[in-house]
Amino acid sequence: MEVQLTPDQEALVFDAIASGRLRRPEDAVSQALSMWEERERRRAELVADLEIGEASLARGEGRIVTGREETTRLAEDIKRRGLKELVGEHR
Repeated sequence: MEVQLTPDQEALVFDAIASGRLRRPEDAVSQALSMWEERERRRAELVADLEIGEASLARGEGRIVTGREETTRLAEDIKRRGLKELVGEHR
């Protein structure tokens, strides 16, 4: 496979090599692909979580939060439940 870089991209790679951050141009491609794979993995996890949430709402589970006061109450409830669970783990 052959990849064409823009002049700015080439300069970035050569600067990284000159500074010792990379040994060769292929290392830049490898790092870029690793970062892309990680981003795509996180994206897939987010999509899966959204689908789970949507299915939960479709079943009538969950609650609608529309205002600041409701958001504050929800956050306090989550904190309270989390602390209760945390304390229960240490007993």
